[in-house]
Amino acid sequence: MSLAASSRHPMRVGFSFSRVWTMMLRYLYLLRSSWPRTVELAYWPTLQMIIWGFMSQFLMTNSSWVARAFGVFLAAVLLWDVLFRGQLGLSMSFLEELWSRNLGHLFVSPLRPSEWMVSLVAMSLVRVVIGTLPAALLAIPLYHYSVFDLGPPLIAFFFCLMLMSWGLGLAISGLILRHGLGAEGLAWTLIFVLAPISAVYYPVSVLPSWLQYAAWALPSSHVFEGMRAAMFDQVFRWDHFFWALGLDVIYVALGAGAFLWSVHVARQRGALLQTGE
Repeated sequence: MSLAASSRHPMRVGFSFSRVWTMMLRYLYLLRSSWPRTVELAYWPTLQMIIWGFMSQFLMTNSSWVARAFGVFLAAVLLWDVLFRGQLGLSMSFLEELWSRNLGHLFVSPLRPSEWMVSLVAMSLVRVVIGTLPAALLAIPLYHYSVFDLGPPLIAFFFCLMLMSWGLGLAISGLILRHGLGAEGLAWTLIFVLAPISAVYYPVSVLPSWLQYAAWALPSSHVFEGMRAAMFDQVFRWDHFFWALGLDVIYVALGAGAFLWSVHVARQRGALLQTGE
């Protein structure tokens, strides 16, 4: 290599802390510019502490419940996955359009936002069935437990959780469209903030009294309370079902409204072709 070429491409000799610090600054600026990334750092440790703290507190004061906890835990895990996969399935179908930079192509077609929304909801149902049915069937030979033994109440629980997941998924998709791909972590994290107050693994009564009001405002809390009543007392709690259904209507209406409004604003701002960070 000639001397002139060497001067154009200087050798990077030795380890440089300044280059390390330069790259750290880049990542720090990215972190600072996206509040979802910053919140996520403390999100999971805090969430795990809250959930298992309430769980431990409940088991310490209800030892008789432990003997029957196996089936309840498996049913709770499977039903929670319906809620999580329903929301994530909708959000993932939406995110795939953003990742492929396809929004502009969609909206130069005759496709209406409401039609797109219905297709996202339908794909969410398909993804949930594909994702949760094998797990439910596998639990039968592995653990000799079938969630299908719940009978007709299982259909009601499934329906209520799917409705809630669609409301949340539409609202989250609207937020991502509004704030860009820097907020895509909301698709994986936001729903879990509801887990501690959804009474998935323990009754609502375990929560502090002030937090119980928030729990009863969630359709999922009524579903899981109804699940435990069906398993322990062999009764279907119609009151929990109607509360969950009524709240679901509100959640879906708010989620659909947020999604359609975000699409409208994105069109006005010309953001359908600019879906970066």
